[in-house]
Amino acid sequence: MKLSEAEWAVLDVLWTGERFALGELTDALRPVKGWSKNTVYTYLTRMEGKGLVSIDRSHPKPYAAAVSRERCAQKEREELLSKVYGGAAGDLIAAFLKDSSLSRQEAERLRQMLDDMEV
Repeated sequence: MKLSEAEWAVLDVLWTGERFALGELTDALRPVKGWSKNTVYTYLTRMEGKGLVSIDRSHPKPYAAAVSRERCAQKEREELLSKVYGGAAGDLIAAFLKDSSLSRQEAERLRQMLDDMEV
């Protein structure tokens, strides 16, 4: 499940509540993406076909996320790990640590997480 930037934008709005009307989604996405109601509707119907959005046409607020943020994030991490680092989680973590500075508190939290995992 590879999400486009546009799909992330739609889901980001959907994840903020339970159900939405088309107008509510359009109002939320217009400042970010500049989309019209027709464009939002097109994305929603395409995303429904992918299993990302649930549409209950009998409901006054028919649109809802069909996948969780955590599930999407997990899939993105798996794809990055596989594609860029050949599945080597240690290499991924080392690259992140090399490219950013950790506070003492963050470093301690990372140590604790690794200890808890018995790595």
